[in-house]
Amino acid sequence: MKIVNSLSFLAISPITDQLAADLIAKHAVPATEPRDALHIAISAVNGLEYLVSWNFKRIVNPKTRVAIERVCEEAGYSAPMICTPDELLES
Repeated sequence: MKIVNSLSFLAISPITDQLAADLIAKHAVPATEPRDALHIAISAVNGLEYLVSWNFKRIVNPKTRVAIERVCEEAGYSAPMICTPDELLES
């Protein structure tokens, strides 16, 4: 519990909710996956450099990455570098 209690957690806010809604509305993330959109939005709004995922279908693929970057930039945020754990370790 000491380790868990020492971690910083990122909050959900109206801003992250709006960016998540934009990601879905602009078809960067499927409407069936609001949690994926929220994870991406929280990462972008908080300026995280990386978002690590094994979700090749909806997050870690070239078409999705480009769409996510576009929506985040239109909203005034830099999208995190979306990659697999293996890709992160290679960098």
